[in-house]
Amino acid sequence: MRASATDLTRSQRLDRLPFTRRHGRLLVGSGIGWALDAMDVGLISFVMAALAVQWRLDGTTLGWIGSIGFVGMAVGATLGGLVADRVGRRQVFAITLLVYGLATGAAALSTGVAMLIALRFVIGLGLGAELPVASTLVSEFAPRRIRGRVVVWLESFWAVGWIAAAAIGAFVIPLSDDGWRWALAVGIVPTLYAVVVRMGLPESVRFLESKGRVDEAERIVRDFEAAAGDARHDLPPGTPRVLAGVEADSAQSIWSPAVRRRTIGLWIVWFCINLSYYGAFIWIPSLLVAQGFDLVRSFQFTLVITLAQLPGYAVAAWLIEVIGRRATLAIFLAGSAAAALAYGLASADWQIIAAGCALSFANLGAWGALYAIGPELYPTTVRGTGTGAAAGFGRIASIIAPLIVTPLVALGGTPLLFAVFAASFALAAIAAFALLPEQRGAPLA
Repeated sequence: MRASATDLTRSQRLDRLPFTRRHGRLLVGSGIGWALDAMDVGLISFVMAALAVQWRLDGTTLGWIGSIGFVGMAVGATLGGLVADRVGRRQVFAITLLVYGLATGAAALSTGVAMLIALRFVIGLGLGAELPVASTLVSEFAPRRIRGRVVVWLESFWAVGWIAAAAIGAFVIPLSDDGWRWALAVGIVPTLYAVVVRMGLPESVRFLESKGRVDEAERIVRDFEAAAGDARHDLPPGTPRVLAGVEADSAQSIWSPAVRRRTIGLWIVWFCINLSYYGAFIWIPSLLVAQGFDLVRSFQFTLVITLAQLPGYAVAAWLIEVIGRRATLAIFLAGSAAAALAYGLASADWQIIAAGCALSFANLGAWGALYAIGPELYPTTVRGTGTGAAAGFGRIASIIAPLIVTPLVALGGTPLLFAVFAASFALAAIAAFALLPEQRGAPLA
């Protein structure tokens, strides 16, 4: 016998709904913020390449310009998740957009390296806090049958933002000595968007229930049901009421016995994927310039490579509901390792583009799967904390990554650098199998 609507919790009532325009507005509203974040992170890679020429900066200084933002992201991701579990997902999402939007606009006025580095840290605070909070919010509203796919769709907005950054890098920065300033000035857009986010996005129903704000939670659920025409998509008999393998009250900490193994595995994956992704993609424009390509050609190559991110997300969004989260993540991480090795050995133009596209395709597919997995591993009480802490730990690697590029290239050239990145991807693929049990089709706690 199927459960009736009156027997279902609010979370199960959300789970049973089809994907509606209301879900679409939430996805696009969160996704635009995500794209703007990606644009900011992507722009710094092009700004670094331009400043290396205009300000005559050495590799160490460039490394710190690239890394300092990730120091802020590490702090922001950890604090953002904690605050989101206390004051709400939507509030933190809007505040973080405001912080990094204003700081990015101010960075366009930098008069020297010290000012730019200080502002990049503040930008990182906002950026690091926003990403895990957005994925948590979308995951908690997405219909159970396609939850993983919806979160990958959210993550695919990252590619849109990075492509926008690559386009700005290719067509704006080379126009004048102040081109990099105009590129950073675009970052003021998130400040305006923060107002829209605060007014238009719903708060997490699970969060509201955990705080005793049941009237607000009920109103939001009814809004989503009304958008679906109050469709009765009842859950199958025997559907569990909590996340597979975790009783709702058994995990009051991310280090509780019920979720400790998941936390360790998630932290390893986050660390390794951050080390390789940011080490490679933040430096690719500068590495191409160092190989003898002029600024315009380097930026054009990077734009082409970046376009391969979109099909990577598309394939991951399909696979994640077909073969599951862990298998999809492991496959894309293994593909990233192979592509990194190929890029390290590439010399001809076509080889650089082909290997770079393969790396972009596989790596961003892995990111999509990772963001889908994270929120599913924890119950509501620690979901923001769990995803934020993993992201914060991963940011340690993103701090290290830009700093190790110059010494590794000096020691063994591009082949050694990308061999290290390949090894990191491979370790992450192995660690992905610690993210048990498989959450495909399971309701959130």
